[in-house]
Amino acid sequence: MSTVQGSDRPTRLLADLARTTDEVVSTPELTDLLASGRPLRVKYGVDCTAPFLHLGHAVNLWMMRRLQEEGHKVVFLLGDVTTQVGDPTGRTESRPVLTPEEIDANAAAFLEQVSLVLATDPEVFEVRRNSEWFETLTTRDWLTLLSHVTHGQLLARDMFRRRIAAGREIAMHELCYPVLQGYDSFAMNSDLTIVGSDQLFNEMLGRHFQQRLGARPQVVITTRITPGIDGRAKQSKSLGNYVALADSPREKFGKLMSIPDSLVAGYLEVYTTLPMRVVEDAQAAVERGGPAVRDAKLGLAHAVVARYHGEERAESEREWFLSAFSDRREPTDVPTVSVDTDSLRVLDLVCLAQPELSRSAARRLVEQSAVRIGDRTHSDPDAVVDAGVGDLLRVGRRRWFRVEWAASQGPGTDSRSG
Repeated sequence: MSTVQGSDRPTRLLADLARTTDEVVSTPELTDLLASGRPLRVKYGVDCTAPFLHLGHAVNLWMMRRLQEEGHKVVFLLGDVTTQVGDPTGRTESRPVLTPEEIDANAAAFLEQVSLVLATDPEVFEVRRNSEWFETLTTRDWLTLLSHVTHGQLLARDMFRRRIAAGREIAMHELCYPVLQGYDSFAMNSDLTIVGSDQLFNEMLGRHFQQRLGARPQVVITTRITPGIDGRAKQSKSLGNYVALADSPREKFGKLMSIPDSLVAGYLEVYTTLPMRVVEDAQAAVERGGPAVRDAKLGLAHAVVARYHGEERAESEREWFLSAFSDRREPTDVPTVSVDTDSLRVLDLVCLAQPELSRSAARRLVEQSAVRIGDRTHSDPDAVVDAGVGDLLRVGRRRWFRVEWAASQGPGTDSRSG
């Protein structure tokens, strides 16, 4: 890792961060921090709910990785206490409360996924839990903390206003959630945090508490949010419109080749470090149409896979994709799904092949006629298929599986391979 020094380094670093930055609160403060020459403490907080990170989350992680390369430290905050409260962001009702065992398992999975991007050397990476300070707060401490914020500040949050307008209840612990997240910034001495725009309210409360409690306020950077691979809502596990960090190189490549043409330039800009002239060329190709658009998608998929899995694997996946799809041949080198019965509902077969999909997302794929078994396309999720329909399953445009039905399996067959 580089040491934090050199008069031109802050300028170069700001330029690098600007590519995926939406808003900075505030730029002069950030410039002063970077010019100070001291290692900064960069807050990265997650609640330990379902451990699921996708390319959208990774935009923030890569910005933090760039800061680590300059010697700054990412403080990975596991919100084991705030998880039990539940972040109300984007919710119309309260989140279910997880057990301590579920929180610990999810925390371990989060650490594994962030290590795909972030350096985990102790010099630039630190793990904390907010139970370290919240479990020691007395009732008097908590009341003093609440005295620094008004109900008007909290009810200014958009999702609270929407719930009130819809006549939905807001539990008191949900109103306190932004207070907890804001206090985290003070307790962990945060200099800087990088978040999606939906977390700006909570992190601005962090600045508020730091100022009220006598600390220097953190700088808040919000990042650009792109649509999911369906071109509509942002990436979501429930919608199935995501590229997960845990996806295999082949899954990443195939999903990116399936995105609408209109997303190519934006994805190149936000999810890769390719020169901006490549982004501009891709946008021009989309406007013209034709084969150049496919070439731009190939460049995007190659760059993303190379970023996470290396250049050699990216080239291998490119060759496989061109052989399997551009030559109009059915792929042979695909994962195998073992079915332990002679028949199964279409929906259950899709869920067995892609367990990372929610059942609602899998159902939508079937209803959109995006599932083919053998030579037949299925649109009824509840239809029952049997071993006689064929052994090649296609889900969407780019996902293929070899189905081993119980009737055709021999002893010792693995349930999954790839």
